[in-house]
Amino acid sequence: MVIEGVPRVFIYVVLVAVTLLAALEVTAARGSVSAPKADTSSASPLRHMGQAIARGDVAFAVTARNEAYRAAIASRRWEGFLAAGDAILRLGDMTQNRSTAEPEARRLYLSALFRARGQQSLDGVLLATEVFARLGDGDVVEKGLRMARDLAGSDPEAQARVRMVADRSSRSAEAGSADVAPAHTVR
Repeated sequence: MVIEGVPRVFIYVVLVAVTLLAALEVTAARGSVSAPKADTSSASPLRHMGQAIARGDVAFAVTARNEAYRAAIASRRWEGFLAAGDAILRLGDMTQNRSTAEPEARRLYLSALFRARGQQSLDGVLLATEVFARLGDGDVVEKGLRMARDLAGSDPEAQARVRMVADRSSRSAEAGSADVAPAHTVR
């Protein structure tokens, strides 16, 4: 009798293990399929927002802004946060309420800066740093330049790019420019 019980227990253990492995495989497959969808969906709300701003449709632009913000968070990429910050500033300019839009844009730009650093993106760190230079936020510019220098390491070309942004940032600070060009156009 004892010998008969051993194979039955063994079969149950094998079935449980196979079921758990199948569940893990399905979960992993679902995770890899849904991640790219979040990245590709961030452009559409920004495009809709830009179109609404161009035609002067404030209500639709505000709705699209909320969608763009959610898309940026879902994307987990620095690019989405920079683009959403730019769009919010454009909306603020359109409604002649930039002073209200600027703090929200700054939060998005900070998220972009730290996400870029986390993703080891020198481009992202430099672009976000330049935005803060144009906003006149010297403290964040210094932090961004330190991050960029760390990411550039000993690569002479990367270090030259950091120096170039540092020079442009100091000129922006001297000019006292409050106008912020879209971050994605700056190189």
